[in-house]
Amino acid sequence: MASHAPRSLPVASTPVDPTTIRSRTRWPVRTSLLAAIAGVAVLLLGTTPAHAEPSVAEIEKQIDVAWNQLEPIIEKHNATRQDLAVKQKQADALAKKIQPLQLQVDMAMGKVSDMAVRAYKGDNASAINAILTTDSPTMLADQLTILDQFARRQQHDVQAVVDLKEKYAAQKAPLDTLVAQLTKTEADLAAKKKQIDAEIDRLQKLRIKVYGNGGGGPLAPAPCPSEYPGGGAGIAVKYACQQIGKLYVWGAAGPNNFDCSGLMLAAWAKAGVTLPHNAAAQRRVTAYVKRADLRPGDLVFYYADLHHVGMYVGNGWVVHASQAGEPIKMKRVDEGTIHSFGRPG
Repeated sequence: MASHAPRSLPVASTPVDPTTIRSRTRWPVRTSLLAAIAGVAVLLLGTTPAHAEPSVAEIEKQIDVAWNQLEPIIEKHNATRQDLAVKQKQADALAKKIQPLQLQVDMAMGKVSDMAVRAYKGDNASAINAILTTDSPTMLADQLTILDQFARRQQHDVQAVVDLKEKYAAQKAPLDTLVAQLTKTEADLAAKKKQIDAEIDRLQKLRIKVYGNGGGGPLAPAPCPSEYPGGGAGIAVKYACQQIGKLYVWGAAGPNNFDCSGLMLAAWAKAGVTLPHNAAAQRRVTAYVKRADLRPGDLVFYYADLHHVGMYVGNGWVVHASQAGEPIKMKRVDEGTIHSFGRPG
C-alpha cells in the first residue's frame, strides 16, 4: 500500500495583529447600531416636515370667527338685563296699586266676618227678632227694606273691591311670569360669565402671541372726526373719538371701558339722547339713514343678527369697541358685513 505523508497546515506569511481583528469585528456592530438609531429617529420624528406656526392673518381670522360667536351672547346679556329692569319696574308699579286694594278687601272681609260672628252669637238674630216682632206692619216693611239694602250694599262694596283686585292681579300675573322668565335668563347668562371670560382670555392670549401687548397697529389712522357736524351729533362723535385707546369690556358703558353698544349709549347720552344698551335695540330706536346720507355721529350696524355697532366719524371711517382685549379704535366702514345705518335723536 502506498503510504500518505501527513499534510502540513498552511502557515501565514504575515502574522495577524490582534487589534486588526478587534477593529474588523467592531465595525459591523457599530454600523448596525447607527442604523438602528436612525430607524428609531425616523419612527419618532416621522419623515414629514414639521408644521409651520399659523400666520398672523390665520390667527386674526380665528379670533374674528370666535368673537362673532361670542359677541351675540354678550349683546343678549345686555338686552336681557335692560329688559328685566324695565319689566321689574312695571311689576313694582302694579304691586303698589294692588296693595291699597288688598287693604280694602281685608277691611271689607273683616266686616263680613264680624257680621258672621255676631249672627253666630245671636246678636243679629236678636235684632231681626226685634224687627219682626214690631207692632206696626208699616214699620216692619220699612225696616226689612233697610236691612235688605244694608246687606246688598255690604255685598256690593265687598264685590267691587274684589273685582278691582282681581283686575289688577290679572294684569300683574303675566308680568310676574315674564319677570320670572327674565330672572331665570339673567341667572343663566350670569352662570355663563365664567365661560365668556375664559373665552375672552383665550382670544387675548392668541392676540398677545401675534402682537405682544402693543396691539395690532395705529388706533386712529385718520382724523377723528374728519369733520365736525355740530349739534348733538357733534357732541356724541367728539366723545366717541376721545375714548380711542380705552379697552373693550363686555357689558360696560364707561367711563373707563365700553363694549360696542355701550360706547354708542355713552356717546349719545352726552348729547342728551337715551339709547338702549344693545345693538339690535339701538337699530330699532334710530331713524334709518341711506349710506349716501351718512354723517358723523350716525350708527353703523353690522351682521344679520345686529350684534355689532360702531359710529361713523366721516370720510369712510368708524370708531368702535371691537372685541375684548382690543382698544377702542377706528376702522374702515366696510370692514365687516354692514346691515344698515341709523341716526339717533
